[in-house]
Amino acid sequence: MANEIKAPTFPESVQDGVVATWHKQAGETVSRDELLVEIETDKVVLEVVAPADGVLGDVLKAEGDTVLSNELLASVVEAGATAEAAAPAAAPAPDASQEASDSSSVEIKAPTFPESVQDGTIATWHKTTGEAVTRDELLVEIETDKVVLEVVAPADGVVGDIIKAEGDTVQSGEVIASVVEGAASTAVAEAPAAAPAATPVENAAASPSARKLAAEKGVDLATVVGTEKNGLISKADVANAPAAPAAAPVASAPAPVAPMAAEGNRIEKRVPMTRLRKRIAERLLEATSTTAMLTTFNEVDMGPVMDLRAKYKDLFEKSNDGTRLGFMGFFVKAAVEALKKFPAINASIDGDDIVYHGYHDVGVAVSTPKGLVVPVLRNAEEMSIATVESSIRDLGLRGRDGKLGIDEMTGGTFTITNGGVFGSLLSTPILNLPQTAILGMHKIQERPMAVNGQVEIRPMMYLALSYDHRVVDGKEAVQFLVAIKDLLEDPARFLLEI
Repeated sequence: MANEIKAPTFPESVQDGVVATWHKQAGETVSRDELLVEIETDKVVLEVVAPADGVLGDVLKAEGDTVLSNELLASVVEAGATAEAAAPAAAPAPDASQEASDSSSVEIKAPTFPESVQDGTIATWHKTTGEAVTRDELLVEIETDKVVLEVVAPADGVVGDIIKAEGDTVQSGEVIASVVEGAASTAVAEAPAAAPAATPVENAAASPSARKLAAEKGVDLATVVGTEKNGLISKADVANAPAAPAAAPVASAPAPVAPMAAEGNRIEKRVPMTRLRKRIAERLLEATSTTAMLTTFNEVDMGPVMDLRAKYKDLFEKSNDGTRLGFMGFFVKAAVEALKKFPAINASIDGDDIVYHGYHDVGVAVSTPKGLVVPVLRNAEEMSIATVESSIRDLGLRGRDGKLGIDEMTGGTFTITNGGVFGSLLSTPILNLPQTAILGMHKIQERPMAVNGQVEIRPMMYLALSYDHRVVDGKEAVQFLVAIKDLLEDPARFLLEI
């Protein structure tokens, strides 16, 4: 019998601890109540002892690793139980003993998170213990503060023990399960026989990857048969249902509408806030409560940019491999030129220090089904308008599909957000910490304007600059917006850099 070795239960005031010293190594004999490991918190050093006589199994947390309350550290196999524990593995099926004897267990670990991401949460397990898996098949989705990461099977086999359940917090590189190689043939053979009898389940849940693929292919999830646990619809289920979109709208669309109209129910749906949404909320609240944030406004006549775009958009698209000429390219280039003149707006705060960046990594806010993300254009000062446009399009599409990497959304020095695409006429954007400023674009609206003593109808856009008054003075903020206004109302200055 194997006994789990877990970290002690920490009090509410202690969030985590650090493995200080292992007094035993994997494979060593231990006796009951013998000291195994010391865990150091910010208050005390806690000792963890062996629960029984036996042999120390795999050590999941090395010295220096961070551990959470009651997190699994290792296991102790009691004396005399080693042979019993090995027996089931030797004969998983009476007619496949040779295959089982050649099988080996492969650890499934959480991906390596970058320094900016401390941990993740198990979002969805697509397989359960004992289920057959094939190489590169999706096993589990892990949600971090920024993206959802998919973990796939490293080899054909059967899922072993699942150490981390849905909702559990995992650290970078932490073991979450295992796959036993060479034991998948029986389960795979039985699966096709059961599939034809399955029918779509009303209101069946779907994994995030399945929902994304269904949206791309136009598949109605109500017509898809979920083959995962509790009828969960997987990405593979959606991929194998190409014919569903044609028949689904006619047959199934009226069904959910009729009951609601007849019964007149006041429907409510309670959904747990995702980890990404919680992190967004935390950062927005932090920005509003820890900075001296102020917003200044100006307006720009978009006529010159619109005229230039209308004149050259076809030639631009042909000359740049199909890249379309939009407005973001002009705004990014104008912002970079203005940032060169006002370096404080391109700065960030690190503790009590102000860091002035000699480069311009411009973040572009993108709205996704899971929340707002800000992919970054690295060294935007070296990009042409065509490169900016193609990069933004690529980042935007991958952001909506959940395919952005964490490194692509960290390290920006300045941010631009465009609420105008949703019809916003005026807003006050919130700072993207630790940056000191963010530029808000808005809807282009025709308004009567006084031009050279005459009233003309001009396409106008309000600009908003939110800034941290601890670093940026009002004079710099106003002059920065005026600089952008001047550049956009005379686009030729981009080329002349004046």
